[in-house]
Amino acid sequence: MRASAQLRQWLFRLGRDERLPIVLTQRRIFILPTRAGVLFATVLTVMLIGAINYNLSLGHALVFLLAGVGIVGMVHTFRNLVGLRLRPGRAEPVFAGEIAQFPLHVENPRREARIALEFAFAFAKATGVRADIPSDGSATVFLPCPAARRGRLDPGRVTLSSRYPLGFFRAWSYPHPPLVCIVYPQALDTPLPPVAAVADKGYRQGASGQEDFSGLRERQPSDPPRHIAWKAAARDLPHRPLLVKQFAGGADEELWLDWALTPADADGETRLSILAGWVLAAEARGARYGLALPARRIAPAQGHAHRNACLEALALHGQEDA
Repeated sequence: MRASAQLRQWLFRLGRDERLPIVLTQRRIFILPTRAGVLFATVLTVMLIGAINYNLSLGHALVFLLAGVGIVGMVHTFRNLVGLRLRPGRAEPVFAGEIAQFPLHVENPRREARIALEFAFAFAKATGVRADIPSDGSATVFLPCPAARRGRLDPGRVTLSSRYPLGFFRAWSYPHPPLVCIVYPQALDTPLPPVAAVADKGYRQGASGQEDFSGLRERQPSDPPRHIAWKAAARDLPHRPLLVKQFAGGADEELWLDWALTPADADGETRLSILAGWVLAAEARGARYGLALPARRIAPAQGHAHRNACLEALALHGQEDA
């Protein structure tokens, strides 16, 4: 079995491609006749035998003409792949159970358009994608792959094939671009943990009007846009960073999404799913929230970037050193 795997590795050039762009040279493309091609060759053989048996000159001419058409079709099938350049794109994170979309940028440096290219992951149970690449142009193909579990999803090598123009031959290649997607845990909808009241950390969360303005400070990425001091920024915007208003004399509410607050009798994946649901609920509520895991803590903040950081920490929990 090991010798067979080594033979496949050498024959098909398997393994991740680190050098970009990936160029499909002649040595990376394989071609074989399809069932239609085998049937076509069988019919030509029978016709040739008949032409020889009955000494039909026109029969010989027809057989050799059709054979030439088949050979020309084989050359065009091969040329439909050779010279293509592939670059991987960035896949957007998804939740477990969803379909991840992996972008693949395909460049065609030749004057001939590439017709009916078929893209699919070799080991993913997902439908393939067809695309046409214009002459001297490029296109982005999104390859679907099921995301069954949380963590980093490596879809593996891509099978790029073509049967154009006659369908008598199939040419294919096995590029393996460095594609990866972060898969968040599947979110469970459960009630949020209780809110803790803490001292105001620089700006007012509510709108009760009981806090007093205490000054300005530089804006941090976690500060919401509504607290920016736009008048102060407009006076000297090109020469200083954005400022936000600070308030004193009040209390701010923070949510701590703590691993210890999840049911102790639940398994690890269920507890991560509960925390993912809490992150989504806290973000929808507009609250400041932090995340506490056994090996990592993320300080309270809010916003889309903070939400993604928390979900990514949940997705990679226990896999950072794997």
